[in-house]
Amino acid sequence: MRIAKPMTPNLPEGKWALFLDIDGTLLEHAAHPDSVSVSDELRQLMQTMERRLDGAVAFVTGRSVSAVDRLFHPLKMRVAGLYGLDHRLTPDGPVEAADEPADIAALADEIEAELGKGVYIERKGPVLAVHTRAAPHLLARATRLVEMALDRLPEGYRVIAGNAGVELMPLEAAKGAAIRRFMEIPPFIGRRPVFLGDDTSDENGFETVNGEDGISIRIKPRGPTAARHVIADVTDAIAWLQANFGDPAKQAGRDAAE
Repeated sequence: MRIAKPMTPNLPEGKWALFLDIDGTLLEHAAHPDSVSVSDELRQLMQTMERRLDGAVAFVTGRSVSAVDRLFHPLKMRVAGLYGLDHRLTPDGPVEAADEPADIAALADEIEAELGKGVYIERKGPVLAVHTRAAPHLLARATRLVEMALDRLPEGYRVIAGNAGVELMPLEAAKGAAIRRFMEIPPFIGRRPVFLGDDTSDENGFETVNGEDGISIRIKPRGPTAARHVIADVTDAIAWLQANFGDPAKQAGRDAAE
């Protein structure tokens, strides 16, 4: 891990593939994941970027594909959901979904009973997320409960503590693996990857992109990161995407206004 450098305004010329986390990267975090909303301007930017990159744009997120579709409706994008356990490799293609195992469902019930309504338990198939943004004093206890559960769960799970919550997920749930899967198929193949993320779960993706001579960018980092560049906040991340992959005419208008 290292301290990343601020991102320069413009990428060099080249064929790029764009991978985007959602929460904390394109949208500000909220106490409840369903409390966020997508503006028409962001939807339009996504469509423009997909067109300019010949379709080489994908969400790589902890949300499920179905949750992403609800959020960005009516827009449909390529998505690696649940850290790569859910996939839709083409906008109109089938969704490869992951079911919730019985032991993870039981654990979710236990943690909810233990911590009460101060936290939000998000059930995402084999991924269990405990959100404590509305009750930060419960983060340590939530993390401890999830860590203790590893001893009685089948092998193959790991715990990732985030900025405002903790997640339990299978070892194969990794954003880096999801990015590699996209990079092996059209229209991504042969391009240099760019990945924007904001949290601990994105570090694996940064490492993968670095290994592919790509551009790794962390939003609002809190200390060292595998990302080679940083952007201050969500607003600046959107502006950077607009400047590099958005509508050139609109950007020229913004520059003239300034």
